[in-house]
Amino acid sequence: MITLKSLLISLTVFSTVFACSERFFRGDAIIEKSPETVINSEEGFLSLYNGIDMSNWNLLCRDNEEGLAERVFTAGENGELHVFKDFPDEYGYKENRSGTHCMFFTPKKYSRYIFRFEYKWGEKRFNNFDQFQYDAGLYFHVYDVKIWPKGIEYQVRYDHTQKLNHTGDIWNSGAGFDWVASDENTYLPLAEGGRVQKRRGGEHRARSGIDFNALNGKWNQCELIVMADEYAIFKLNGQVVNVLTNMDLSEGEIGLQAETAEIYYRNIKIKEFKKFIPIEDFLKEGQH
Repeated sequence: MITLKSLLISLTVFSTVFACSERFFRGDAIIEKSPETVINSEEGFLSLYNGIDMSNWNLLCRDNEEGLAERVFTAGENGELHVFKDFPDEYGYKENRSGTHCMFFTPKKYSRYIFRFEYKWGEKRFNNFDQFQYDAGLYFHVYDVKIWPKGIEYQVRYDHTQKLNHTGDIWNSGAGFDWVASDENTYLPLAEGGRVQKRRGGEHRARSGIDFNALNGKWNQCELIVMADEYAIFKLNGQVVNVLTNMDLSEGEIGLQAETAEIYYRNIKIKEFKKFIPIEDFLKEGQH
């Protein structure tokens, strides 16, 4: 039997819990009204964006104008991160060219993890769009935090002039690693005829023929699996598009870019591992 006393106790406990942890739902994730990271609905993943502000990230722009980064990275209407929301189209084409090249970095370094995020392109264009079209990216194993940093980039890019996807390309900015590719400089596993390439900087093209969303307003799902200096796997919409091994970097900050076009990010999350996991656990036979 429920007594008046037990009912009052239950109501008191409920009120206390609610007051201490006010929260609301957006999509499939629980968004806390605080700058702290929160456990995502998927087991073991931490949400790294609270849907409100950038208080748990380190922000940096090429132009050191006070408050600029906070204007570049703003909250969208549905808990997503809206990049260049309040900037006019073609800002930075001539005056202040590329001043709004910005990034948001994790405040700590990571070594073994799965990092996931989703993105979609907006309509507005900025900075050196004429050179790199729709361009952004994810840097990992960063060892020199600046614009642009030293490390390895999971490229996020679409060339509308050729209707060509570049998301999943590797852009090497000061790292060493092994990579296998076809004669066309496109990732291809050894089992399918790929050959070990000479180590170099710059672009390493992702596997072709993978489904992606360009300018249709739909989201792309990106996943980066990193195991210290052993290997990194790039996935796009559930498909493996690039693999690198034997890296000379084993940890670093992680950062996402604002570069040449309006872009939306959401579901930014990470899952860390304490122990090494073999690459075979993440790849099907013959994919590396």
